[in-house]
Amino acid sequence: MLSTNKPAPKSKITKIVNARLLLDHKIVKDSYLWFQDGKIIHPQNLFFDQHRDADEIIDAQGMMVVPGYMDIQINGGYGIDFADHEGSLDKIQKDVDTVAKGLLQYGCTAFCPTVVSSAPEVYNKVLPLLNKRKGDAKGGSEILGAHIEGPFISHEKKGAHNQEIFRTGKRGIDEFDEAYGPELKKGSEAVSIITLAPEIEGVTEVIPELANRGICVSIGHSAATIDVAENAVAKGATLITHLFNAMLPFHHRDPGMIGVLGAVDLPAPVDPARHPSASNTSPDRTKPDPRPFYGLIVDGVHVHPNSVRIAYYAHPKGCVLVTDALSALGLPKGLYTLGGRELEIDDNGAAYIKGTNTLAGSTISIDQSVRNFRQFTKCTVVEAIEAATLHPAQVLGISDRKGTLNPGGDADLLFLNDDLEIQRVFVYGEEVELTKNKK
Repeated sequence: MLSTNKPAPKSKITKIVNARLLLDHKIVKDSYLWFQDGKIIHPQNLFFDQHRDADEIIDAQGMMVVPGYMDIQINGGYGIDFADHEGSLDKIQKDVDTVAKGLLQYGCTAFCPTVVSSAPEVYNKVLPLLNKRKGDAKGGSEILGAHIEGPFISHEKKGAHNQEIFRTGKRGIDEFDEAYGPELKKGSEAVSIITLAPEIEGVTEVIPELANRGICVSIGHSAATIDVAENAVAKGATLITHLFNAMLPFHHRDPGMIGVLGAVDLPAPVDPARHPSASNTSPDRTKPDPRPFYGLIVDGVHVHPNSVRIAYYAHPKGCVLVTDALSALGLPKGLYTLGGRELEIDDNGAAYIKGTNTLAGSTISIDQSVRNFRQFTKCTVVEAIEAATLHPAQVLGISDRKGTLNPGGDADLLFLNDDLEIQRVFVYGEEVELTKNKK
């Protein structure tokens, strides 16, 4: 009897030519990029193992090809707030999908949906819908797990958060599990980042347990002194939430959390893979930097360009560009919401709690953040791009598959012109259809 089994069809191999590739912290000419099944591959395996060549050639026409951007702090967009728990689960899921699809237009191929301080019933309802999810060119950007910002934060530095639901950590990890519900016990599968204030009772003592669950602990919305901030880093905090905002201002006698960027005697990192690479300002230029990463909102409103430069020059490998964008992202000025509070967007795109001068977030996109960062600091193109690709991947411990063009990584790709404007976007090797009004 003849066998009817047919060999499985071979998956398509794509080769990008005539590109300037971001490889090994440099823009490289006269090189190629290959991908197959959504992954970047090494051509040597094709030639010697599979005896194959590319099935499809993409001519980049001299453009830069770089990894997809990542945004690890974004509250929503297109009129949608990730903390909004009203309506059915189906509606909330559709809202999340709407934002995920929209973000692809800005080159954001992966993100951490951020939920501001909320009541337990809100977390119980929305966090299951923000678990890790693979990206898709038609379905939207990849979800990297939620960023939960509060409610273990400072009344003094509450920002736009509702202080009536703030909590302490006096009962240790049980307090956190009670606040966030069962999703927290799933670790980074559901929650990738937690922003907390280390000076709040019991909070610093919980940092090692959260880190053991694979969650990135970020310090922010805090009135912590430098000693308290450094102790939190020693305990395992690896990120500072939106540096300069919602924290004590720099003072020469006690620089507060901002002063951590100048630290030289922090202990060696417990998990070096989640710390910045060494730079010329590192305490030891041969080892990962013990100082944490820090998020920066570079919309020109939240942080003055001079302050952006100061942070960058102090700790260049630690910079992570975040938008902290609100539901107003992608929409005109007007009234919007964040965690149930009414916000007003002005002509400059700045968001304030209605009737106050309290900043509540931004409306900037991640691609504009990269362009602003380059303009503000006069850094190299590579440094600007890596602040939105490699560095956030390192924060989350996923730089083996995100943030670079190394073989084995996900084929999330951007084609950029010399002005760093988005020309083409690929998610897992599939091209995204960009809207006509994008450049």
